[in-house]
Amino acid sequence: MKLKEYYKMYLTLHQNKNCIRLHFLGQWITLICTFLIFYHWLWYLIPIIPFIIYPFAWSGHYLFENNEPAAFKDPIKAKISDWMMFWDILKGKIKIL
Repeated sequence: MKLKEYYKMYLTLHQNKNCIRLHFLGQWITLICTFLIFYHWLWYLIPIIPFIIYPFAWSGHYLFENNEPAAFKDPIKAKISDWMMFWDILKGKIKIL
């Protein structure tokens, strides 16, 4: 499945606004932590960066969507889709309010 098709499927797993908000919050916290890790050169924390979002995203799926996170089936495309959704929220294509 190509990324564009995967992203459409990914969005079907994210219908609840609270789940989407938790993803969005998790991405912001990922960006802030990434900045701090590199700013203070805490090199030993670099490997955790891709995983910072998971407590936020997975809470959204289990508490609000009642479905399984996409990362369980295709973690690479799911991670890319997380950032695509984040960008679509910033651009206003996906409303979270």
